[in-house]
Amino acid sequence: MLIPLKRQTFEELIPAVATAEQYAYYWGKFTDFLKRLLISVVSVFSIFLIALALGDNGSGAAELISGIIAGLYWLWWPVAAASFRNMQCRRYEYSAIWQGRVLDVYVTEEIIGEEETVNSKGQLVIVENRERRLTVEVGDRTGFSTQLQVPLRREHKAIAPRQIALMVVMSNKPNFSKISKFSDIYIPSCNVWVSDYPFLRRDLFEEIVRELRATRQAAKLKKEQREEVTRRSSRSRTRDEM
Repeated sequence: MLIPLKRQTFEELIPAVATAEQYAYYWGKFTDFLKRLLISVVSVFSIFLIALALGDNGSGAAELISGIIAGLYWLWWPVAAASFRNMQCRRYEYSAIWQGRVLDVYVTEEIIGEEETVNSKGQLVIVENRERRLTVEVGDRTGFSTQLQVPLRREHKAIAPRQIALMVVMSNKPNFSKISKFSDIYIPSCNVWVSDYPFLRRDLFEEIVRELRATRQAAKLKKEQREEVTRRSSRSRTRDEM
């Protein structure tokens, strides 16, 4: 099932500027921070050397601005990386909330990198870095299905087949005959998100889901009330005829 989203709502769900969660994702580990800091230091030093080579002491406006930008690379790079990734989603014309079910869920062990080290005998050994990952496959009655593989977390234990799954899908076709991209997956029954990169503003998405559920329940109640009125009217006419 697809519930089209207004453009404004979609842009609120995936903002142009990185959210705190997205910034934290690209901030990475302490080693990632050290790499960015090293790049900042080397860049600033290189700009200073170039300025000296050109006969400037580094006090020019261009050198100063370049130095500030390079010196703060460790700080602004996560924002730029997340914002660029968001813009790749926002370029699609149409978006909708997709509802299906979990078809399958399983855990695998994947190789995420290799390291070269020397053992006690002085021999070069290649060590594989492995990580346990969760694969969730979702689909609906139309035959559409897709899967998402993410690092395994403790809360993922609550996910099971047949549970309702929600996500935002994106397309350049108004009828969504071709889905070009999809967001992280939300499992409302256990309030668990399945994602690597947090595409959506989760608080807003959960609020939209609650509003949709309340609207459906109200519509269902109104329909039941109309049917009850119809049944009573039918019984009343039957008694009058008798």
